[in-house]
Amino acid sequence: MALKIRLSRGGAKKRPFYKIVVAEALSPRDGKFIERLGSYNPMVAKDHAERLVLDVERVKYWISKGAQPTLRVAKMLSSDGLVKAPVIRDQPIKSAPGKKRKEREAEAAEKLASAAEAPAEEAPAAEAPAAEAPAAKAPAEVDKKE
Repeated sequence: MALKIRLSRGGAKKRPFYKIVVAEALSPRDGKFIERLGSYNPMVAKDHAERLVLDVERVKYWISKGAQPTLRVAKMLSSDGLVKAPVIRDQPIKSAPGKKRKEREAEAAEKLASAAEAPAEEAPAAEAPAAEAPAAKAPAEVDKKE
């Protein structure tokens, strides 16, 4: 029987309140548990005394019996010095560009770098279309206002 020290959610919709419990690993999150060890209320200020309430002696007892805290609970217990702080991997940045986009950007940067190395004769020709571009944008802005 594998035991976990974990959070069991309670409270109302959009107003969470968690019990810190010892439960079997396969039991449902909010289901049957062995013992309640404390509570966690994320809705109060971080420095408030009622944010995290623990029965430290019982937590030590269950850890000695082999109960494993979940990652979130381990972070809470490490602040009290009951367990060693868990190693947390860096979360992936979801907005980071993918491999193909990075390759395309690298190719575009190379093209720009090679264009910058071009002789000075081509530079005035490259500036001429740039001067026309603001004039082309002006009618589009008028259309948006209508």
